[in-house]
Amino acid sequence: MRIFQANAQQRRLLGAGLITPSRARGAAQVNVAPAPNAGAMFPGFRRHMVPTSGAQINTLVGGSGPPLLLIHGHPETHVAWRHVAPQLAQTYTVVLTDLRGYGDSSKPDGGPDHVNYSKRAMGFDQIEVMRALGHPRFQAVGHDRGGRVLHRMMLDHREAVTRGIVLDIAPTDLMYAHTDEAFATKYFWWFFHTQKAPLPEKMIGSQTELYLRSHLEEQSRTPGAISPTAFAEYLRCYNEPGCIHAVCEDYRASVTIDRRHTEDDKAKGIRVRQPLLAIWGGKGTVGQLFDVIGLWKQEATDVRGRPLACGHLIPEQDPHGLLDALHSFLQAA
Repeated sequence: MRIFQANAQQRRLLGAGLITPSRARGAAQVNVAPAPNAGAMFPGFRRHMVPTSGAQINTLVGGSGPPLLLIHGHPETHVAWRHVAPQLAQTYTVVLTDLRGYGDSSKPDGGPDHVNYSKRAMGFDQIEVMRALGHPRFQAVGHDRGGRVLHRMMLDHREAVTRGIVLDIAPTDLMYAHTDEAFATKYFWWFFHTQKAPLPEKMIGSQTELYLRSHLEEQSRTPGAISPTAFAEYLRCYNEPGCIHAVCEDYRASVTIDRRHTEDDKAKGIRVRQPLLAIWGGKGTVGQLFDVIGLWKQEATDVRGRPLACGHLIPEQDPHGLLDALHSFLQAA
Protein backbone atom coordinates (compact mmCIF):
# COMPACT_ATOMS: atom_id res chain seq x y z
CA MET A 1 0.00 0.00 0.00
CA ARG A 2 1.31 3.45 -0.94
CA ILE A 3 1.65 5.73 2.09
CA PHE A 4 1.31 9.50 1.69
CA GLN A 5 3.66 11.64 3.81
CA ALA A 6 2.85 15.34 4.02
CA ASN A 7 5.68 17.84 4.05
CA ALA A 8 6.09 20.38 6.86
CA GLN A 9 4.00 23.08 5.18
CA GLN A 10 1.25 20.59 4.38
CA ARG A 11 1.22 19.29 7.96
CA ARG A 12 0.85 22.84 9.25
CA LEU A 13 -2.07 23.54 6.90
CA LEU A 14 -3.68 20.18 7.66
CA GLY A 15 -3.43 20.91 11.37
CA ALA A 16 -4.98 24.34 10.90
CA GLY A 17 -7.83 22.89 8.89
CA LEU A 18 -6.77 24.76 5.75
CA ILE A 19 -6.58 21.63 3.61
CA THR A 20 -7.80 18.05 3.46
CA PRO A 21 -5.49 15.05 3.06
CA SER A 22 -6.77 14.52 -0.49
CA ARG A 23 -5.77 18.08 -1.40
CA ALA A 24 -2.32 17.55 0.05
CA ARG A 25 -1.83 14.32 -1.91
CA GLY A 26 -2.59 16.00 -5.21
CA ALA A 27 -0.64 19.20 -4.70
CA ALA A 28 2.37 18.26 -6.82
CA GLN A 29 0.45 17.49 -10.01
CA VAL A 30 0.33 20.04 -12.84
CA ASN A 31 -2.18 19.71 -15.67
CA VAL A 32 -1.39 21.52 -18.90
CA ALA A 33 -3.79 22.69 -21.63
CA PRO A 34 -3.92 25.51 -24.17
CA ALA A 35 -5.22 28.76 -22.68
CA PRO A 36 -8.61 29.60 -24.23
CA ASN A 37 -7.72 33.28 -24.60
CA ALA A 38 -4.01 32.84 -25.25
CA GLY A 39 -4.23 33.43 -29.00
CA ALA A 40 -5.82 36.85 -28.65
CA MET A 41 -4.45 38.18 -25.35
CA PHE A 42 -1.45 36.03 -24.43
CA PRO A 43 0.21 34.63 -27.56
CA GLY A 44 2.58 31.80 -26.80
CA PHE A 45 1.33 31.27 -23.25
CA ARG A 46 0.22 27.88 -21.97
CA ARG A 47 -2.47 27.21 -19.40
CA HIS A 48 -1.75 25.13 -16.29
CA MET A 49 -4.36 24.14 -13.70
CA VAL A 50 -2.16 23.67 -10.64
CA PRO A 51 -3.51 21.84 -7.58
CA THR A 52 -2.20 23.40 -4.37
CA SER A 53 -2.74 22.38 -0.78
CA GLY A 54 -6.00 24.30 -0.64
CA ALA A 55 -7.19 25.13 -4.15
CA GLN A 56 -6.86 24.63 -7.89
CA ILE A 57 -5.08 27.66 -9.35
CA ASN A 58 -5.61 28.69 -12.96
CA THR A 59 -2.19 29.64 -14.31
CA LEU A 60 -0.70 30.86 -17.59
CA VAL A 61 3.02 30.64 -18.36
CA GLY A 62 4.96 32.20 -21.22
CA GLY A 63 8.40 33.46 -22.20
CA SER A 64 11.84 32.54 -20.92
CA GLY A 65 14.30 33.96 -18.45
CA PRO A 66 14.13 34.66 -14.70
CA PRO A 67 10.71 33.76 -13.25
CA LEU A 68 8.30 36.63 -12.68
CA LEU A 69 4.88 36.15 -11.03
CA LEU A 70 2.04 38.61 -11.79
CA ILE A 71 -0.93 38.63 -9.36
CA HIS A 72 -4.13 40.49 -10.28
CA GLY A 73 -6.58 42.39 -8.08
CA HIS A 74 -10.34 42.70 -7.54
CA PRO A 75 -12.61 42.41 -9.49
CA GLU A 76 -10.30 41.22 -12.23
CA THR A 77 -8.42 38.07 -13.26
CA HIS A 78 -5.09 37.35 -14.97
CA VAL A 79 -6.60 39.14 -18.00
CA ALA A 80 -5.64 42.42 -16.30
CA TRP A 81 -2.04 41.77 -17.44
CA ARG A 82 -2.86 41.43 -21.15
CA HIS A 83 -1.05 44.66 -22.12
CA VAL A 84 2.18 43.92 -20.23
CA ALA A 85 2.65 40.14 -19.99
CA PRO A 86 3.56 39.53 -23.66
CA GLN A 87 6.26 42.24 -23.51
CA LEU A 88 7.63 40.98 -20.19
CA ALA A 89 7.77 37.45 -21.64
CA GLN A 90 10.54 38.63 -23.96
CA THR A 91 12.81 38.90 -20.91
CA TYR A 92 11.23 36.76 -18.19
CA THR A 93 9.39 33.50 -17.67
CA VAL A 94 6.07 35.15 -16.86
CA VAL A 95 3.56 33.37 -14.64
CA LEU A 96 -0.01 34.69 -14.44
CA THR A 97 -2.43 33.29 -11.89
CA ASP A 98 -6.03 33.72 -10.87
CA LEU A 99 -6.16 34.06 -7.10
CA ARG A 100 -8.21 31.44 -5.29
CA GLY A 101 -11.82 32.56 -5.42
CA TYR A 102 -11.26 34.57 -8.60
CA GLY A 103 -11.29 33.86 -12.31
CA ASP A 104 -11.12 30.17 -13.19
CA SER A 105 -9.38 29.12 -9.99
CA SER A 106 -11.37 27.08 -7.50
CA LYS A 107 -13.48 28.76 -4.85
CA PRO A 108 -13.17 26.93 -1.54
CA ASP A 109 -15.43 27.65 1.39
CA GLY A 110 -14.25 30.46 3.63
CA GLY A 111 -13.73 28.20 6.62
CA PRO A 112 -13.77 29.26 10.26
CA ASP A 113 -12.81 32.90 10.74
CA HIS A 114 -12.43 33.27 6.94
CA VAL A 115 -9.13 31.38 7.22
CA ASN A 116 -9.21 30.03 3.66
CA TYR A 117 -9.09 33.59 2.31
CA SER A 118 -6.42 34.84 4.66
CA LYS A 119 -3.60 36.38 2.68
CA ARG A 120 -1.38 33.70 4.22
CA ALA A 121 -3.44 30.93 2.61
CA MET A 122 -3.86 32.81 -0.68
CA GLY A 123 -0.14 33.55 -0.76
CA PHE A 124 0.82 29.95 -0.10
CA ASP A 125 -1.15 28.99 -3.22
CA GLN A 126 1.19 31.21 -5.20
CA ILE A 127 4.29 29.76 -3.56
CA GLU A 128 3.12 26.24 -4.38
CA VAL A 129 2.32 27.16 -7.97
CA MET A 130 5.81 28.54 -8.48
CA ARG A 131 7.41 25.49 -6.85
CA ALA A 132 5.32 23.16 -9.02
CA LEU A 133 6.54 25.02 -12.10
CA GLY A 134 10.16 24.69 -10.96
CA HIS A 135 10.65 28.23 -9.58
CA PRO A 136 11.53 28.09 -5.87
CA ARG A 137 12.82 31.71 -6.02
CA PHE A 138 11.22 34.47 -8.03
CA GLN A 139 10.28 38.14 -8.34
CA ALA A 140 6.64 39.20 -8.22
CA VAL A 141 4.22 42.01 -9.02
CA GLY A 142 0.88 42.36 -7.26
CA HIS A 143 -1.94 44.75 -8.06
CA ASP A 144 -4.69 45.63 -5.57
CA ARG A 145 -5.69 42.41 -3.72
CA GLY A 146 -2.78 40.68 -5.43
CA GLY A 147 -0.47 43.25 -3.87
CA ARG A 148 -1.87 42.43 -0.44
CA VAL A 149 -1.26 38.75 -1.07
CA LEU A 150 2.28 39.58 -2.21
CA HIS A 151 2.90 41.63 0.95
CA ARG A 152 2.10 38.58 3.06
CA MET A 153 4.22 36.33 0.83
CA MET A 154 7.22 38.61 1.29
CA LEU A 155 6.82 38.30 5.06
CA ASP A 156 6.18 34.54 5.20
CA HIS A 157 8.47 33.37 2.37
CA ARG A 158 11.54 35.59 2.30
CA GLU A 159 13.66 32.89 0.74
CA ALA A 160 11.23 32.54 -2.16
CA VAL A 161 10.18 36.10 -3.04
CA THR A 162 13.39 37.97 -3.75
CA ARG A 163 11.95 41.30 -4.90
CA GLY A 164 8.42 42.70 -5.05
CA ILE A 165 6.36 45.42 -6.73
CA VAL A 166 2.99 46.47 -5.31
CA LEU A 167 0.57 48.48 -7.43
CA ASP A 168 -1.77 51.13 -6.01
CA ILE A 169 -1.88 49.98 -2.42
CA ALA A 170 -0.50 50.87 0.97
CA PRO A 171 -0.44 48.35 3.85
CA THR A 172 -3.96 47.17 4.61
CA ASP A 173 -3.90 47.78 8.36
CA LEU A 174 -2.58 51.32 7.93
CA MET A 175 -5.13 52.19 5.26
CA TYR A 176 -7.94 51.12 7.57
CA ALA A 177 -6.31 53.01 10.45
CA HIS A 178 -6.14 56.21 8.34
CA THR A 179 -9.65 55.89 6.91
CA ASP A 180 -11.73 59.04 6.74
CA GLU A 181 -15.05 59.94 5.13
CA ALA A 182 -13.43 60.58 1.74
CA PHE A 183 -11.84 57.13 1.61
CA ALA A 184 -14.91 55.34 2.97
CA THR A 185 -17.00 57.00 0.26
CA LYS A 186 -14.62 56.21 -2.59
CA TYR A 187 -13.81 52.67 -1.43
CA PHE A 188 -17.16 51.74 0.05
CA TRP A 189 -16.70 48.05 -0.91
CA TRP A 190 -13.95 47.81 1.71
CA PHE A 191 -16.75 48.06 4.27
CA PHE A 192 -19.64 46.60 2.26
CA HIS A 193 -17.89 43.32 1.40
CA THR A 194 -17.00 42.74 5.06
CA GLN A 195 -20.64 42.64 6.18
CA LYS A 196 -22.02 39.34 7.42
CA ALA A 197 -23.04 36.83 4.75
CA PRO A 198 -25.24 36.62 2.82
CA LEU A 199 -26.18 40.32 2.71
CA PRO A 200 -23.49 41.64 0.33
CA GLU A 201 -23.54 38.43 -1.71
CA LYS A 202 -27.28 38.71 -2.29
CA MET A 203 -27.16 42.40 -3.14
CA ILE A 204 -24.24 42.06 -5.57
CA GLY A 205 -25.73 38.93 -7.10
CA SER A 206 -28.99 40.71 -7.87
CA GLN A 207 -27.22 43.28 -10.10
CA THR A 208 -23.87 41.71 -10.89
CA GLU A 209 -23.20 43.40 -14.22
CA LEU A 210 -24.17 46.83 -12.91
CA TYR A 211 -22.02 46.38 -9.82
CA LEU A 212 -19.00 45.18 -11.78
CA ARG A 213 -19.25 47.86 -14.47
CA SER A 214 -19.70 50.65 -11.93
CA HIS A 215 -16.75 49.41 -9.91
CA LEU A 216 -14.39 49.29 -12.89
CA GLU A 217 -15.54 52.65 -14.23
CA GLU A 218 -15.01 54.32 -10.85
CA GLN A 219 -11.55 52.81 -10.49
CA SER A 220 -10.44 53.62 -14.03
CA ARG A 221 -12.12 56.78 -15.34
CA THR A 222 -10.17 56.17 -18.55
CA PRO A 223 -12.51 55.50 -21.47
CA GLY A 224 -11.54 52.32 -23.28
CA ALA A 225 -9.14 51.05 -20.61
CA ILE A 226 -11.41 48.06 -20.08
CA SER A 227 -12.20 46.71 -23.54
CA PRO A 228 -15.54 44.97 -24.19
CA THR A 229 -13.66 41.68 -24.50
CA ALA A 230 -11.93 42.13 -21.15
CA PHE A 231 -15.15 43.21 -19.44
CA ALA A 232 -16.98 40.18 -20.82
CA GLU A 233 -14.26 37.94 -19.36
CA TYR A 234 -14.42 39.66 -15.97
CA LEU A 235 -18.21 39.36 -15.93
CA ARG A 236 -18.11 35.68 -16.94
CA CYS A 237 -15.84 34.93 -14.01
CA TYR A 238 -17.69 37.16 -11.52
CA ASN A 239 -20.89 35.28 -12.41
CA GLU A 240 -19.31 31.92 -11.60
CA PRO A 241 -20.88 30.12 -8.64
CA GLY A 242 -19.06 30.99 -5.47
CA CYS A 243 -17.07 33.92 -6.85
CA ILE A 244 -19.00 36.72 -5.14
CA HIS A 245 -18.91 34.87 -1.82
CA ALA A 246 -15.18 34.23 -2.24
CA VAL A 247 -14.57 37.92 -2.96
CA CYS A 248 -16.44 38.91 0.20
CA GLU A 249 -14.49 36.32 2.20
CA ASP A 250 -11.26 37.86 0.89
CA TYR A 251 -12.30 41.23 2.33
CA ARG A 252 -13.70 39.74 5.55
CA ALA A 253 -10.36 38.05 6.14
CA SER A 254 -8.63 41.42 5.88
CA VAL A 255 -10.40 42.76 8.95
CA THR A 256 -10.18 39.57 11.01
CA ILE A 257 -7.52 36.90 10.60
CA ASP A 258 -5.21 38.99 8.40
CA ARG A 259 -5.24 41.74 11.00
CA ARG A 260 -4.18 39.30 13.71
CA HIS A 261 -1.37 37.98 11.53
CA THR A 262 -0.16 41.55 11.03
CA GLU A 263 -0.38 42.32 14.74
CA ASP A 264 1.63 39.19 15.52
CA ASP A 265 4.32 40.21 13.03
CA LYS A 266 4.56 43.72 14.46
CA ALA A 267 4.84 42.37 18.00
CA LYS A 268 7.81 40.27 16.82
CA GLY A 269 9.41 43.11 14.84
CA ILE A 270 8.93 41.31 11.53
CA ARG A 271 9.04 43.57 8.46
CA VAL A 272 9.51 43.17 4.72
CA ARG A 273 13.27 43.27 4.11
CA GLN A 274 13.45 42.45 0.40
CA PRO A 275 13.59 45.35 -2.08
CA LEU A 276 10.07 46.72 -2.54
CA LEU A 277 8.82 49.06 -5.25
CA ALA A 278 5.49 50.83 -4.72
CA ILE A 279 3.77 52.26 -7.80
CA TRP A 280 0.46 54.08 -7.54
CA GLY A 281 -1.93 55.94 -9.79
CA GLY A 282 -1.44 59.66 -9.30
CA LYS A 283 -5.05 60.26 -10.37
CA GLY A 284 -6.47 57.54 -8.13
CA THR A 285 -7.89 57.47 -4.62
CA VAL A 286 -4.92 55.78 -2.94
CA GLY A 287 -2.40 58.26 -4.29
CA GLN A 288 -4.56 61.26 -3.49
CA LEU A 289 -5.55 60.28 0.06
CA PHE A 290 -2.52 58.42 1.44
CA ASP A 291 1.21 58.95 1.86
CA VAL A 292 1.99 55.70 0.06
CA ILE A 293 5.76 55.66 0.58
CA GLY A 294 5.50 56.92 4.15
CA LEU A 295 3.08 54.14 5.08
CA TRP A 296 5.15 51.44 3.40
CA LYS A 297 8.25 52.59 5.28
CA GLN A 298 6.45 51.66 8.50
CA GLU A 299 6.29 48.02 7.40
CA ALA A 300 9.27 47.54 5.05
CA THR A 301 12.95 48.46 5.26
CA ASP A 302 13.93 48.91 1.58
CA VAL A 303 11.18 50.90 -0.15
CA ARG A 304 11.10 53.17 -3.16
CA GLY A 305 8.33 54.25 -5.48
CA ARG A 306 6.56 56.83 -7.57
CA PRO A 307 3.17 57.59 -9.12
CA LEU A 308 2.11 57.08 -12.71
CA ALA A 309 -0.27 59.43 -14.49
CA CYS A 310 -3.33 57.18 -14.25
CA GLY A 311 -5.93 55.85 -11.87
CA HIS A 312 -6.15 52.57 -9.99
CA LEU A 313 -6.11 50.09 -12.89
CA ILE A 314 -2.43 50.66 -13.67
CA PRO A 315 -1.74 47.64 -15.93
CA GLU A 316 -4.71 48.60 -18.12
CA GLN A 317 -4.49 52.39 -17.97
CA ASP A 318 -0.74 52.96 -18.29
CA PRO A 319 0.94 49.73 -19.43
CA HIS A 320 3.89 51.56 -21.01
CA GLY A 321 4.62 53.53 -17.85
CA LEU A 322 4.35 50.34 -15.82
CA LEU A 323 6.69 48.43 -18.12
CA ASP A 324 9.29 51.18 -17.83
CA ALA A 325 9.06 51.06 -14.02
CA LEU A 326 9.28 47.26 -13.92
CA HIS A 327 12.27 47.05 -16.26
CA SER A 328 14.17 49.59 -14.15
CA PHE A 329 13.57 47.67 -10.91
CA LEU A 330 13.44 43.98 -11.75
CA GLN A 331 16.56 41.88 -12.09
CA ALA A 332 16.69 40.40 -15.58
CA ALA A 333 19.62 38.09 -14.95
